[in-house]
Amino acid sequence: KFIMGSPLSEPGHKSDEAQHQVVFSGPYFIGKNEVTQEQWEAVMGDNPSQIKGAKLPVTNISWLDCQNFISKLNAKTESNYRLPTEAEWEFACRSGAKSAYSVGDKITKNDANYENAKGGSKPVGSYKPNAFGLYDMHGNVWEFCSDWYGAYSAGKSLDPMGIKNGRDRVLRGGSFFVDGLLLRSSTRDLVAPDFHNVVIGFRLAKTN
Repeated sequence: KFIMGSPLSEPGHKSDEAQHQVVFSGPYFIGKNEVTQEQWEAVMGDNPSQIKGAKLPVTNISWLDCQNFISKLNAKTESNYRLPTEAEWEFACRSGAKSAYSVGDKITKNDANYENAKGGSKPVGSYKPNAFGLYDMHGNVWEFCSDWYGAYSAGKSLDPMGIKNGRDRVLRGGSFFVDGLLLRSSTRDLVAPDFHNVVIGFRLAKTN
């Protein structure tokens, strides 16, 4: 269990980050890296990324494209990969930290790839992992979650999945293009399910 969201006093806090307790009823796995271009190509046979590089995160993919990739991956592997829920993503990003970032209340260019519009994304694992051994949870590319974007439920939530229907899907983590405040563990962004961009990628999750 953990406290999801951010306190009012946190620099960059937004009204959609109301703090609340989240409880998970069981364990889950989450990818240590963002899905790379070579991984995408192995499953899909193409590479939609504008800036090419085998170890760079795959980009220019929509939420719907991610679902297509996951369906094909699960068919190939007879597994149950999926996108992480927003709560699973934030718990993994925080890796036990209660501060604004997993590295503390401030982040630097030594910790993550951000404010780097000219440089673009970097190969996955270019920075130190967080306390859970996960790379690039802050910066590099925004990451899709499974949830529709909406207000958090009040009070304690058990295995939250987000609202049942909506217009936009949740993005987390910030990217190489944005400033440091948008890399906070609690920062939420949203895009239409069919939207794709050079700053958006994803990582996988699964349960047993």
